[in-house]
Amino acid sequence: MQIKARAIQTDNQRDAPAPAARLRVREIGEADLGAIAALLHRGFAFRSIVYWLRGLERHANRPRPPAYPTFGYCLDHGGAPVGVILLLFSEAHAGAETIIRCNVSSWYVEPSFRAFAPLMVRAATKDKRVTYFNITPAPHTWSTVEAQGFSIYCKGQVYGALALSRPARQAKVEQFSEEVVEGLDDYETDLLRQHVAFGCLSLVVRDGAKAHPFVFQKHRVKDIFPVYRLIYCREIDDIRRFAGNVGRFLARRGGLLVRFDANAAVPGIVGWYSEKRGRKYAKGPRPPLLGDLAFTEAALFDS
Repeated sequence: MQIKARAIQTDNQRDAPAPAARLRVREIGEADLGAIAALLHRGFAFRSIVYWLRGLERHANRPRPPAYPTFGYCLDHGGAPVGVILLLFSEAHAGAETIIRCNVSSWYVEPSFRAFAPLMVRAATKDKRVTYFNITPAPHTWSTVEAQGFSIYCKGQVYGALALSRPARQAKVEQFSEEVVEGLDDYETDLLRQHVAFGCLSLVVRDGAKAHPFVFQKHRVKDIFPVYRLIYCREIDDIRRFAGNVGRFLARRGGLLVRFDANAAVPGIVGWYSEKRGRKYAKGPRPPLLGDLAFTEAALFDS
């Protein structure tokens, strides 16, 4: 897709000089990654270039659905990226069904090219077979995201002291290893394995003959207070059912609070629910389930 910069101008741009070279929206290639990381660092100064390169490398090295962009799209001006939208494609399984989904991750456009950002967004989210979702929309972008056709699927999040909940009787928590796979299907086994490689903590809770997979990511609030974030569970109700068991396991590893997606406070869990942060949007045939952030920026970049 190629356009002349002067051919599409908004009222806000008419007094600004039009870019001399042609603009085009194109896929990001491996040769662009240094420039893309630098561009994202300009847009998100609190994230280092190393942070972006590490996450992009993890994404590039894992299995992904074929026939989709590896990294996403950029707005190219004379051969140099001036805008970027990262697309993290993955396959999710629901029984025998395979769902193609895409985490629309961080995006940024240089100020003088902001009027052309919609071209990049349209190119990035045009496939109606794909479920697109945004897990980190800044509050000031919520109205823009909704105007792009996205709907809220997660309103907020809970910070819970799970260790204070009553443990489920006879439930046992095990750290995932290649010897701890009984009761898991191939998809979940591989999911737990790959997230360990990303630096996450993968667990299996055994309740009799049943196995329940969990993935957590440890981080620090304001770089001080340790919290575990729920990255994956099969059903969000599993975090309530096994709160006491999982909470005690995580507490012994330095995490007294667990953060997880929710649309309301969860009965039986001591903590607080907030809608100030944690809102998430999706559009497409199968919005993600609460508690499923597998293979998203949360796991690939933040671990």
